[in-house]
Amino acid sequence: MKKIIALNFLLALSTCAFAQHEHHEAKADTSKSAVKPKSPRQMTMNMVGDNHVHVDYGSPSVRGRNIWNGLVAYNQVWATGAHKATWVEFGADVKIDGKVIPKGKYGLFTIPNADTWTVILSKDWNMHLADDYNEANDLLRVNIKPIKRAELTEGLTFEVKPITKQKGSIILKWEYLEIPFYFENI
Repeated sequence: MKKIIALNFLLALSTCAFAQHEHHEAKADTSKSAVKPKSPRQMTMNMVGDNHVHVDYGSPSVRGRNIWNGLVAYNQVWATGAHKATWVEFGADVKIDGKVIPKGKYGLFTIPNADTWTVILSKDWNMHLADDYNEANDLLRVNIKPIKRAELTEGLTFEVKPITKQKGSIILKWEYLEIPFYFENI
């Protein structure tokens, strides 16, 4: 009888030790699988007067790569970020380059070039990259001269900046370039 009790005790002890080991292994595996994405989804927003402006984008990093006319081709529509297309949402009607843009959510695409970029607002905002981009859905195209910066911006970044209560800008920064475009509340 003493042998049976001793064997049951040893069996229970070894089962408990095994369960603790399994629990520890599961914890270790969980932390290893939590890898940060290389192009995380980011958002920026700000109030310009009474207008809430929101930008949502995938933020790739330079990571030593040739970006302009390398990773991002010149003279081709770019989703202006990684993975899903970048979108901007205006909480109120705005005017951009003299054209009225009704409040709502829009795809923000660009066509980069060495001298001039074309910034595009499209009615179609929900797509993977620019796979389903269709020029017929464009609400607006504005040409902007990129600004060369001395400081590297490693991860693609957007900023929404109020200039006055009525005017604001959305600024794209990546690598050594900055591309601002301006809007006015109406």
